[in-house]
Amino acid sequence: MNKNELIKRYILFIISLFFSAIGVAFTKHGELGVSPISSVANVMSCKFTDMSLGTWLVIWNCILILGQIVILRRKFQLVQLLQIPLSFLFGWFTDLGMKFVSIIPANIYPVRLALVFIGIIILGFGISLSVIADVIMNSGEAFVKAIAGTINKNFGNIKIAFDIICVVLSIILSLIFFDMKIIGTREGTIISAFLTGIVVKFFTNLFKKPLDTFLSVNTSAMLDIKNTAYSNKI
Repeated sequence: MNKNELIKRYILFIISLFFSAIGVAFTKHGELGVSPISSVANVMSCKFTDMSLGTWLVIWNCILILGQIVILRRKFQLVQLLQIPLSFLFGWFTDLGMKFVSIIPANIYPVRLALVFIGIIILGFGISLSVIADVIMNSGEAFVKAIAGTINKNFGNIKIAFDIICVVLSIILSLIFFDMKIIGTREGTIISAFLTGIVVKFFTNLFKKPLDTFLSVNTSAMLDIKNTAYSNKI
């Protein structure tokens, strides 16, 4: 992979973070629960309102990064520390998205449910871009990969178990913080758990081939082709 392609892939990954964050913001605004991996941060943001959801997502992601270091130890690659600044960027994008979607009235259940589905579509699109970028994993998936690789288990099975643990933990925290009431984890979380993977697969299949082609084309070569075409016209 040459330098130009690597730069383009990281740019694509940053774009993927933006769309993923907007997706989280939409589901959050619906107040029917967010994706499993964000559910713990969501409950914490409901309890400790002085800090935004984006800030709690940064904290949660950093905990997962620390978990990777503990699990992998010497096998942890230093390049994975890029997850830290990217987590801050994701948190900032999420708060920006929250400001954007706050103008949408969400007083009735059908609208709130629609926000969840829109959020899942946008989130799935964002995740698919990160899959295609193929430069670095987000902290949640990297944490799952660290566990799966260490205990030699299937990544998909560990991911399912991890999502379930996140939801259970968010429910436990909610019961503790809100007098035995479940806050921040609802049907939207379950819907997200079932549909996000399907949406990711759909967009990945749709965009992988054209984006891989674009990413692998050398920038200077593209300029030469354009200049040649322009010269032929003259």
